[in-house]
Amino acid sequence: MMEKGTGIVVTTTRSPMQLMMGPSVATATGDQEQEGNKPTFLRTAETFLRLLPIGLCVTALVLMLKNSEENDNGSVSYTDLGAFRYLVHANGICAGYSLLSAVLVAVPRPTISRAWTFFFLDQALTYIVLSAGASSMEVVFLAENGDTATVWSSACGSFGQFCHKVTASVAITFVALVCYVILSLISSYKLFSKYDVPASSTSDATETHHIAPAFRG
Repeated sequence: MMEKGTGIVVTTTRSPMQLMMGPSVATATGDQEQEGNKPTFLRTAETFLRLLPIGLCVTALVLMLKNSEENDNGSVSYTDLGAFRYLVHANGICAGYSLLSAVLVAVPRPTISRAWTFFFLDQALTYIVLSAGASSMEVVFLAENGDTATVWSSACGSFGQFCHKVTASVAITFVALVCYVILSLISSYKLFSKYDVPASSTSDATETHHIAPAFRG
């Protein structure tokens, strides 16, 4: 603060990051630091929903990895079809990310960068698991029912055990998908209810506020 002419000039210095994020970010961060130390229903539910897919994805992964059958009609394995290999990889990624994210959520350190990271990764995992489950389900449907247009007969009549394990793996994957759909909603709510969208442009780092003259004459 300094005297200038007949008035008083007060100079407030703010960092460019503070100007870009806006005043609501600092307020939200302060509120979250107070709330972060208290266990809430939302955080408990989120932690549970992140732990549950670990068991689901590992189960679906193991079912598919050990799924092969050989009989008089030939042999079949999950490696014979790209959709099933994709399902194995997707479940592995899902299990690893679920474990890492559950650990991070259990340690409350709310920041805007962390909220955006969870938002993007939860969305990405949801679409990965969805695409893997959908492509595998299509293959299972064709194996069960065949395709008369292409003269493709049903394969599950000859490899019933293989088809049953594939169906179970796909079903478990879709249960994990439901968890991630809910997690995507939770991460979206936590991000957009507590933080503003960053400003597209910044002003000067120094803001000057003029106060009416205190003395005249």
